Amino acid sequence: MTQILFKNINLEGLATLPVYEKHGGYRGLKDAFKKEPEELVEMVKASGLRGRGGAGFPTGLKWSFLAKDVFPRYLCCNADESEPGTCKDRELLLKNPHLLIEGMILCSYACRIQTGYIYFRGEFYDLAQIMEKALGEAYEKGYLGKNILGAGFDLDIYTHLGAGAYICGEESALLNSLEGRRGEPRMKPPFPAVEGLYAKPTVINNVETLCAVPYIITEGPEKYAALGTEKSKGTKLVSVSGHVKNPGNYEVVLGTPTREIIYGLAGGIRDDNELKAFIPGGSSVPMVPASLVDTPYDYEGLQAAGSMLGSGALIVLDHTVNVVEATHRLVSFYMHESCGKCTPCREGTRWLWQILSRIMKGQGEGDPIDKLNDICDNMSFKCFCPLGDAAIAPVVSGIKHFRADYEEFLQKAAAGAAG
Repeated sequence: MTQILFKNINLEGLATLPVYEKHGGYRGLKDAFKKEPEELVEMVKASGLRGRGGAGFPTGLKWSFLAKDVFPRYLCCNADESEPGTCKDRELLLKNPHLLIEGMILCSYACRIQTGYIYFRGEFYDLAQIMEKALGEAYEKGYLGKNILGAGFDLDIYTHLGAGAYICGEESALLNSLEGRRGEPRMKPPFPAVEGLYAKPTVINNVETLCAVPYIITEGPEKYAALGTEKSKGTKLVSVSGHVKNPGNYEVVLGTPTREIIYGLAGGIRDDNELKAFIPGGSSVPMVPASLVDTPYDYEGLQAAGSMLGSGALIVLDHTVNVVEATHRLVSFYMHESCGKCTPCREGTRWLWQILSRIMKGQGEGDPIDKLNDICDNMSFKCFCPLGDAAIAPVVSGIKHFRADYEEFLQKAAAGAAG
């Protein structure tokens, strides 16, 4: 199996600079600094690397959008891994912090950036401490600071802990939080590439995205682009959770059938139960019925199946689960995490939770399924940021594929009323 990010992930001492260097770490920096920054941007473009945080936007293209001749510029690494089901960035940060640092150095050089920030979710205090130690090693060795490796390039990287708000995973809310403001999304445009941190051009990339950059620059974009499918290049870290025998983080080549991940890497369904559904990309994407388990695990394949690759969190549900209960749990999370800035999200998530609660208690009035669909329609693409669309994903897909689970609760209620 091809491993890029997880090649040495369980190697003892990998989080330390000597072990990281021993296995090829930082060896490509000197050669990279001999190239013009624009060459590195073109290499990342040619690799086909797409953002691994959820949106899947082409990374090199994103870098090229920075406002021309406007300085200073900033790099923000989004380490606010708060999506339910997702824990792959945590493993990279815990076991291989220097890989992220090297990726940030290469990105910063390519984009002519001299200041970078790593924004950790508030609960990642232990990882922030590990990163601080790794950053200290990198400064001491001359990989960070002034005139890095004699190339005339300067870069400082700082860590920043959030306060546990899921919304700060949204890039503009992250910028607000970094600036000491309330963590809520900004109006776009302007986009961060034009006016981001401190109103200056800013690159915002996910941990996994930046960790893929050293391989691309060192081994060449062609080698990376040879992996995966025509439009989904490279490998992807997948956090498999739920009703599987071997939950965990796995690295797969994009295009791998979802069945191979669930039944191969993750060992199949617990207690040899039947697969009922899976959520392929974290709680914010639509769930998919078991009949589509052979769908290629890539951007286009999952989109054709009516879902998204998202953050790469594969949540598996077996036949013992009632989808209404699972949906209620997910909606309660989004209701709690809504920043409250816009009415459709603030009120809509609460209404969804209330109606689902009534259905589960057998108290649904009229046609609660129609009410749910109506609320979702009034939230879809009408919220200030994607959190509202994430909240309705399990509801809409659950009703579409598992309406019988909803009707099961309603029939029990009707039978109880008749009795």
